[in-house]
Amino acid sequence: MNVESECRPARDPEVEQVIGLNLRRIRKQRGMSLERVAGVSGVSRAMLGQIESGSSVPSVKILWKIACSLGLPISAFLARDEGGGPYVMEARDAKRLSGNGGRFFSRALYPSDLSAKVRFYELLVGGFAIEEDPPHPPGTTENLVVSRGRLEIMVDGREFRLAAGDAILFEADVPHRYRNPQEDETQAFVVVNYHGSR
Repeated sequence: MNVESECRPARDPEVEQVIGLNLRRIRKQRGMSLERVAGVSGVSRAMLGQIESGSSVPSVKILWKIACSLGLPISAFLARDEGGGPYVMEARDAKRLSGNGGRFFSRALYPSDLSAKVRFYELLVGGFAIEEDPPHPPGTTENLVVSRGRLEIMVDGREFRLAAGDAILFEADVPHRYRNPQEDETQAFVVVNYHGSR
């Protein structure tokens, strides 16, 4: 018995199709040509074309080079149904990130393997809590709306006071800070847009 041939994994054309479709979708969403992706990733245009057509499955090393050059996790190329229809994220399964001693919570309202450059979050800010947010990449913007309570936002040294229903759009590539000026918890929703970032 030839052990090597017995242990060799079977070729999975569905995986090749998924990776190819995701690469093409991500490339087109960003308005990039195959030549441009080849230039930033160091993977040849011919190889990228084969991957997109599903005629070749990339090695982990090649997929890693492509992912890193586009600022994405490898999982973005393996997602099977992204963009194919509704995607329900049940609240009980949500992962909440906490800060400020458990007085600031952030919950992502998008699939974790989403490759889009727009992210949607729910923020819960405890009474009198302050959360400092470092600058995002150049060109990033945040669009925030307060749904419950009040929130003070400091953007590059300027302070803005928001009540429930108020919204703000600001360039988030500078230091910014969230502060709840009241005892009751504040809830807000924020869209972070990385489209202008490089």
